[in-house]
Amino acid sequence: MAIQYWLMKSEPSAYSISDLKRDKKTYWDGVRNYQARNFMRDDMKCGDLVLFYHSNAKPPGIVGLAKVCQEGYPDQSAFDPESKYFDPKSNPNHPTWIHVDIQFVRQFKRIISLNDIKKNIKLSSMKVVQKGSRLSVQPVLAKEFEEILCMADA
Repeated sequence: MAIQYWLMKSEPSAYSISDLKRDKKTYWDGVRNYQARNFMRDDMKCGDLVLFYHSNAKPPGIVGLAKVCQEGYPDQSAFDPESKYFDPKSNPNHPTWIHVDIQFVRQFKRIISLNDIKKNIKLSSMKVVQKGSRLSVQPVLAKEFEEILCMADA
């Protein structure tokens, strides 16, 4: 199967590209949107590449590259009453929430800001620039992924 490309958002105050670089690998927990969950459960495969996006930052933007290293499995935080991601309706026998593991690939030398993305005509159909698109996990087309890498390396 061909490699797929994704954009995953994280607030840098919660978990940043620097944290991933330090940890080398992490699980992407706390996703509580069904469409984003479905991407992780049904579509993300080991080897897929991820654009790591800092949201709620100044400026927001893509800061690095990661790779999916473990396909979807139950998000244990949904079962932990002490977790901010606890979901009392989620059942361990039929888990509602899924997460994947990602590993660090590289941090970009500069942030590819949301403004930079919006200004690039080749990225005009990218999900992250679409009005109302707030998904924390979203697919990226191969041509969009390549353009982001070109911008990062410029």
